[in-house]
Amino acid sequence: MVDMLNTGVSGLLAAQVGLSTVGHNVANVNTNGYSRQQVSFGTALPQGVGGYFIGSGVNTVAVQRAYSQFLNTSLWSATSSSSRADTMAGLTGQINNQLSGSSNLQTSLDSFFGAVNDTANAPSDTASRQVLLARAGGLVSTFQSLSGQFNQLSSQVQQQIGDAVNSINSYSDSIAKLNGLIRSSVATGGTPPSDLLDKRDALVKDLAAQVGITVVPQNDNTINVFVGNGQALVSDTQSYPLATAPNVYDATRQEVVGAASGSVLSGRISGGALGALMDFRSSVLDPAQTQLGRTAQALASAFNAQHMQGVDLNGDVGGQFFSVAGPTAQAASSNNGTGNVDASISDISKLTGADYTLSYAGGAWSLRDTNGNNVAMGGTGTAADPFTAGGLSMVVPAGAVAGDSFRIQPSRNAAASLAVVITNPDKVAAAAPLAIKNGINNTGTATASASLDGGALSGGVVQFTSATTYTVDSGAVQTYTPGQPINANGWNLQLSGTPQNGDSFTLTPNSNAQGDNTNALMLGKVANLGVLNGGVTSVGGAYSQLVGQVGSAGAVANDEKTTQTAVYNQAYGSQQSVSGVNLDEEAANLVRFQQAYQASAQVITTANSMFTALLSAVQG
Repeated sequence: MVDMLNTGVSGLLAAQVGLSTVGHNVANVNTNGYSRQQVSFGTALPQGVGGYFIGSGVNTVAVQRAYSQFLNTSLWSATSSSSRADTMAGLTGQINNQLSGSSNLQTSLDSFFGAVNDTANAPSDTASRQVLLARAGGLVSTFQSLSGQFNQLSSQVQQQIGDAVNSINSYSDSIAKLNGLIRSSVATGGTPPSDLLDKRDALVKDLAAQVGITVVPQNDNTINVFVGNGQALVSDTQSYPLATAPNVYDATRQEVVGAASGSVLSGRISGGALGALMDFRSSVLDPAQTQLGRTAQALASAFNAQHMQGVDLNGDVGGQFFSVAGPTAQAASSNNGTGNVDASISDISKLTGADYTLSYAGGAWSLRDTNGNNVAMGGTGTAADPFTAGGLSMVVPAGAVAGDSFRIQPSRNAAASLAVVITNPDKVAAAAPLAIKNGINNTGTATASASLDGGALSGGVVQFTSATTYTVDSGAVQTYTPGQPINANGWNLQLSGTPQNGDSFTLTPNSNAQGDNTNALMLGKVANLGVLNGGVTSVGGAYSQLVGQVGSAGAVANDEKTTQTAVYNQAYGSQQSVSGVNLDEEAANLVRFQQAYQASAQVITTANSMFTALLSAVQG
């Protein structure tokens, strides 16, 4: 009866543990990260009686969570990818909205070149010239507005990077502390507390939403967490925080570094919100800012070049219509030498859209592009013979020392600097600079056009002494090569057709600038003139490329978001199928343990009754 009583008590206590566990599961059905707990029972050691054994009840072996390391790891990975996709989709959506908003650049370009054509139709009309300058100002404002919005988005990304790093450090610190608590609980000989393990896993999931991580379980039930290419965030009970630090070339640009080592991790961060922020900045926002700057530089370069081929209402040669900044060269904060690189655009058609790093080591200079590829350079780097590469001209400082480096950004901030130089509508150079008169006795088929070549506005007479020789202002006889311009007196004379002996062409400064629209017509053609990418991409084409590359990035990000959301939902469903609380199942368990409890209580009652009867019999 004592054994029967002990057996009943063990069953009662086991059922009580089961009921408590079921109640705990039901109470936490809506707790994020909670894993369903299960009770493991084992038969107590039997008692030997003669040649047989009598059972002695049940032992509660453990209370453990329903858990799959594989499914949890899959969920963490899906969480990281989904968070990255959500963040990237949101950021690309913002930049797409900026490009398609009220400050649409294509509309401003169309409006500006429409005003150029109106000026060509009425070159002496002051009102049309004033409208042209106003539209030019509107175009400049659009460039500056877009640049400002890109800069604002860049500042937002900078702030979000700092916030993400702070969150990562907080989660890492909490995980390290839980490692210590879990290890201490195991050291006493028990099993790891399920609730502490769940809390740690929930923190790991939150951490994965911020950055891509690798989790390595240890034999003592702690975990180590790594980011990037092996940078530890948590090791044993110690956390290793990240930090942000100014970029070595640009103090306004934040990079992710190891707080202790100071090593830059930005290029090694992937996954999670932080990975999306770093990817967006380097692969979407930076190229967009550069392309916008290239577009502004292409507009200023092409329009200025043609405007300087005309004369204004006063008969003066046209000057610059737009001004725009050229490349910026930023010295590394670690430089020990003196001076800076003087960079300028030597051939805008060769600009690639890449940024460059110019480094000095071993008495020689080397150039790498954004992707770290070596770029060949011409020249020696002196003012008389500058380095040339990618459409750039670079003069290096004489005081550089080994280890010095400079980052060169040909176009990154150019759009913000675009401005209209001309304020007086009379200064719009709509007329041709030179008038050309064919000789009355010309017998050849040649027709002539002229352009300025940087000299003073002056005329001249070209007289052909044969089909292949000529003189200028009765000077020395020179050889004429068909298709090649004749250069003299600061102008270029281009012939179409074939001249004959005795043909002449007289060039005089244009005396009819008031009503001449020759250069205005040419200015209108700048809209479709190939400027960039080897002279095949126009200003409008460059903007279309910008819209296309940003739009494509947005479409890819949205598709990725859809895909990763589905992957996350599948991973979450699989994990919950093992670890989630099912109320129907818990209700069945509740009834089962309740009945077991009542049955065990009945065993105890029976044992008590038998013991009481036995005592009564003995006493009687």
